[in-house]
Amino acid sequence: MENNMSVKMFEKLPDGEIQQIDERVWTPVMITALEHANYIVVGGREFEAVEGRLNVDEGKLELLLVPVRNE
Repeated sequence: MENNMSVKMFEKLPDGEIQQIDERVWTPVMITALEHANYIVVGGREFEAVEGRLNVDEGKLELLLVPVRNE
């Protein structure tokens, strides 16, 4: 049996404020892939993962993301 985990994703806005943009269940394979991936696509937008935190009180992984500027 797989031990899936809920992952909360937060966007760091230009003014420094933090806003939750997504929460979904990830498989262990997806979480392991974070070791090799620097960028995450959420809702069709690309973000760079800059920080991660394991919230043991909630049993959730929290990721801080900044938008990638595609110019």
